[in-house]
Amino acid sequence: QVQLVESGGGLVQPGGSLRLSCAASGFTFIMYAMSWYRQAPGKERELVAAISSGGARRNYADSVKGRFTISRDNAKNTVYLQMNSLKPEDTAVYFCNAVRGSSDYWGQGTQVTVSS
Repeated sequence: QVQLVESGGGLVQPGGSLRLSCAASGFTFIMYAMSWYRQAPGKERELVAAISSGGARRNYADSVKGRFTISRDNAKNTVYLQMNSLKPEDTAVYFCNAVRGSSDYWGQGTQVTVSS
């Protein structure tokens, strides 16, 4: 069955870095655009970063441009989110998403907490 399993979240001090990973299985990963979303308490889920199926196109939320980098390894069926210069407002549950046409899959999320 389809699985998206996020890892790499945790507690980090402001200014620190984390690298999130999302391991995919159960579908043809290379054919899917991949994204990272996040949801903070009391707020709506928002798109953080997205990458096309081949990796040539990437886009970012304005709030993370220059600090976060999305990448993918199609040989490993994995998408990454490198997060640098983290701020307290980056605190949220981060979700991995795969989409192709009407197919739309989500992971269970990983908590990122930025606090001193």
